[in-house]
Amino acid sequence: MNSKKKAAFQLIFLFGLVSLFGDMVYEGARSVNGPYLKTLGANAAIVGLVAGLAEFLGYALRLASGYFVDKTKAYWLFTFIGYGMLVSVPLLSLAGVWQVAVVFIVMERMGKALRSPARDTILSQATKQVGTGIGFAIAEVLDQLGAIAGPLIFTGLFVILGKGNRNIADYQFGYSLLWIPLILVLLCIIFAWRSVPEPEALEIPVIKSPQADKLGKVFWIYTVFTFVTTLGFANFALIGFHFKAARVLTDSQIPLFYAVAMGVDALAALAIGRLYDIFKSRRDNEKAGLATLAVIPVLSLFIPAFVFSAKFSLALAGAIIWGIVMGCHETIMRSAIADLTPLKKRGTGYGIFNSAYGLAIFIGSAVMGLLYEYSIPAVIIISIAVEIAAIPVFFVLKKNALTTK
Repeated sequence: MNSKKKAAFQLIFLFGLVSLFGDMVYEGARSVNGPYLKTLGANAAIVGLVAGLAEFLGYALRLASGYFVDKTKAYWLFTFIGYGMLVSVPLLSLAGVWQVAVVFIVMERMGKALRSPARDTILSQATKQVGTGIGFAIAEVLDQLGAIAGPLIFTGLFVILGKGNRNIADYQFGYSLLWIPLILVLLCIIFAWRSVPEPEALEIPVIKSPQADKLGKVFWIYTVFTFVTTLGFANFALIGFHFKAARVLTDSQIPLFYAVAMGVDALAALAIGRLYDIFKSRRDNEKAGLATLAVIPVLSLFIPAFVFSAKFSLALAGAIIWGIVMGCHETIMRSAIADLTPLKKRGTGYGIFNSAYGLAIFIGSAVMGLLYEYSIPAVIIISIAVEIAAIPVFFVLKKNALTTK
């Protein structure tokens, strides 16, 4: 193994640890934010709107941060600041009303907006040495270990506290435990920065030909596909709200189900990431891996009917499928940007992609939250209809991807 490949694996692993501890912080919180807001007095419409708005800001602001990452090349600075804003999560332990909790929830997503284009650009530079699909998959598996551990913190706490509905103080104590992984996140970033201070040097040797200075047609079709298929994808804040409101699960079971989904996410990420690289290799085409995206709208068709049911077994099946789709979102959707954009436009590409993704989540979550107050079947029907609409967009994307190199 040459020195650059060794450095690439080291950087991927270190960022995996950053994501692991980071996910313990914010995924732990996300697993209970819906029930917590309900406990603070918010209704389904508010939860759906807040979840959608937070996700939208968390993705839309990446358009600006991605642009400035490309202009300044200050990858590590944006990474440090973005992860530092995770401080808002343990601060949820101080929220006594839902309005204050909303501020902290939105702040956490804004921090993600600052760090994600920089972090993904750094990772994409390293993955060019080892394979974009498997590189992002390795990072995602470590990421999901944290995503499993975070919710389990709340599950374990609620089990220890005994039977019955959890009150505000119980949730706040759980949030306060997240100070520990937050400190570990910051220590890992410092170590990663000191280990590979100039990650762009990892990609330059593997660029085979002069790269364009603009984003191509396939990238824009891909962005449309991302928007449509994400529009019908239910946010777990609303799913968790339903589990509690419809008494499908207990307070301790909700974060446990989220942990199950995150575990499935990790396994799916490895499988789909490897398949993504195989498709590219067999066709000798960097864009051929996009064919794996078909699983996203197809599997997403089943999620709404399962997660918004009143049956435990269907809720479990829905959580598992939701985890598979999330594994695809976090692995091959991110990998694709690395293969569709030139290095000089990489941060901007991630910014545009994440803005479209966030806008879709905002609109989808807000509409689903409002509809939930009046008709759960309407939520299910509209979500399925949107995923069906994403399928022809995928075929247009695939056709264009396989005819260009």
